[in-house]
Amino acid sequence: MTERLLSVEDLKVSFQTRDGENQAVRGVSFHINAGETVGIVGESGSGKSVTAKAIMSLITPPGKIIGGNIQFRGENLSNLSEKEWRKLRGNRIAMVFQDPMTSLNPVKKIGQQLTEVIRRHRGLNKQEAFKEAASILRQVGINNPEQRLQQYPHEFSGGMRQRVMIAMALSCKPELLIADEPTTALDVTIQAQILDLFKELKNNTSTAVALITHDLGVVAQVCTRVIVMYGGLVMEEGTVEDIFYRPQHPYTKGLLRSIPKREGKSRERLIPIEGTSGFVESSFGLPIYGTLP
Repeated sequence: MTERLLSVEDLKVSFQTRDGENQAVRGVSFHINAGETVGIVGESGSGKSVTAKAIMSLITPPGKIIGGNIQFRGENLSNLSEKEWRKLRGNRIAMVFQDPMTSLNPVKKIGQQLTEVIRRHRGLNKQEAFKEAASILRQVGINNPEQRLQQYPHEFSGGMRQRVMIAMALSCKPELLIADEPTTALDVTIQAQILDLFKELKNNTSTAVALITHDLGVVAQVCTRVIVMYGGLVMEEGTVEDIFYRPQHPYTKGLLRSIPKREGKSRERLIPIEGTSGFVESSFGLPIYGTLP
């Protein structure tokens, strides 16, 4: 029997702006089972990253969670204190953020940042934490880890910095890893290496992964199930095969048609998705009226 790891029910997140309240997430519901890799896909502004931060309780003013229920292994996370969250965040649920350069401290060596996480969450001494940090860097494909631990973030390439962020997230052996656009701003070769890393993680560990991306190609390579978001709502959910070959929602169909096809005719016209995500309201209260092909 498949074990339910994370359940999100009717999640709503809003932000106060000069023009009033803007609801970025409008009643999102989904689940993630233990050990599976789920893709959360959608264009910019669809609410993917806000949903992830809400799960991690990282929404800060002017944003706030205004409704919904989040459960992790049956435990309601909505009422946890910050002290309780510090025990959960990093240990059992970890997150890889979009930009590894801004996520790493530029004035601290990689080793100092990585061992600090390991010592705080796992209680190892300095020497044990250093050995563990070197082992984790080796697992994510960084050669000469002992030497690399003595270097600063600016001495790493973009792809290597992303590997460090993944290593940091995995250092406490979390049950759920949320990866927010882990291949953004990386060239295609490095993207492929990062995706291979996630495939290895999927095959060799019991960690569940929520992979947030706007790239359907990434989803096809790594994920087993897909959640399609638009305007703060879940448009469609299904297996990779169902979403790619048997899409049901007009937005999902439009998203797939907007992707260039390698076997397409050289002069074939691309079909854009018109409108601005989340800012066009319909008479039915849906942010999709007039924007779907």
